[in-house]
Amino acid sequence: MTFALAILPLLLLLIGFPIFLVLLSSVTVALVFYMNVPLAVLHQNLFGSVNSFSLLSIPFFIFAGELMGRGSVAQRLVDVVQSGMGATRGSLGVTTVGTSAIFGAISGVSSACVATIGRIMYPAMRRNGYPENFSAGLVTATGAIDIIIPPSVPLIIYGAAASESVPRLYAAGFLPGLLLAVMLSAYVMWVARRQGFGSSPPFSLKAFSKSLVRGVWALGMPFIILGGIYGGVFSPTEAAAVACVYAALVTMFVFRELGPRDILQAAETTALFSAQILLIVACASVFAWLLTVNQVPAAIVAWIDALRVPSWLLLIVINLILLLIGCFVDPISAILLMTPLLVPVVKAAGIDTVHFGIIVTVNLAIGLFHPPFGMNIFVAQSVLGLKLSSIYRGIIPFLVIYLIALVLITFIPQISLMGPRLLMGS
Repeated sequence: MTFALAILPLLLLLIGFPIFLVLLSSVTVALVFYMNVPLAVLHQNLFGSVNSFSLLSIPFFIFAGELMGRGSVAQRLVDVVQSGMGATRGSLGVTTVGTSAIFGAISGVSSACVATIGRIMYPAMRRNGYPENFSAGLVTATGAIDIIIPPSVPLIIYGAAASESVPRLYAAGFLPGLLLAVMLSAYVMWVARRQGFGSSPPFSLKAFSKSLVRGVWALGMPFIILGGIYGGVFSPTEAAAVACVYAALVTMFVFRELGPRDILQAAETTALFSAQILLIVACASVFAWLLTVNQVPAAIVAWIDALRVPSWLLLIVINLILLLIGCFVDPISAILLMTPLLVPVVKAAGIDTVHFGIIVTVNLAIGLFHPPFGMNIFVAQSVLGLKLSSIYRGIIPFLVIYLIALVLITFIPQISLMGPRLLMGS
């Protein structure tokens, strides 16, 4: 069984197999050669794992983000944030951070944020005197906030894998996401003042009011999603469906930027992306079932318990493991692979699983722009037309900021748990 659970998956990964085939092949080999179980179990688990009401929100949120990202929504958000910043040194960089955070509250998909915001903000920063490496690193790194701030697709996946409340996870993501945005903004302003770039025109109430009027419909999306969830109006899945209707109405009839053909193209893109995600979910869930029935998580818990490892040291080790995995595996696959193994361990150590969900998500957010294989790096390279070496150099200071934030989030649980207490009383 060790061959099917450990050796075979590693070999297939090294050969270059897609992650879903690695997992599915390992489970098939285990069922055929090592277990006296009917193969029908494989089909039942594959389809049963995606038969979840909470997972239905994934294609809805992706579709809403696709619709809002195809028109002028991103530019309207940029205009609102930029006009509100005024003459603050480094305001364009801070605008990049703020717009990325707001865009994350619409789409929840990091690569979409890097592509959409990068096309607008990178040329603007370069015209304003920002260094190439700094601008590229900022655009690449800030997109990672999107999987921490709700509505986050990885948080939905973690909630399903850990049997944890998605609204509680969303509430827990607010302060960590805000903390990262503040730290990134502070660093941008410090560097801009120190190096003397990034001046902007002074604040104008007229310009701000005009941009706010133009952007009010775009800003309405996060309020509808999050206000509806925490106001008790609808569940996250229902909120995602409402967001789709809102996005379609706004882009077609208010902004008048999309037609029926654009809606169909957005639906096609959504279907392809959602199919990729749910295929990984199905195969990873079957692999997690295989681990569970072979008592692998229980054996890991017993082993760690015998070592008498303190919880702070356990968290350090888990963070190092997740950072390493995040450099090579996409967040959704990593969550589905590691959650069944790690959640029993942290529960036994007395660590809140909502807090742990944010720790996992922040680690994997770092993996999105961590050299050499971070997904956002290659998205930024494609969109911005830069050499990888320029992006790598620009990423380093932002990587340090994320790691500092990770330490704070890991060892100050209140940063994650204050949101659920304030918004949900739990």
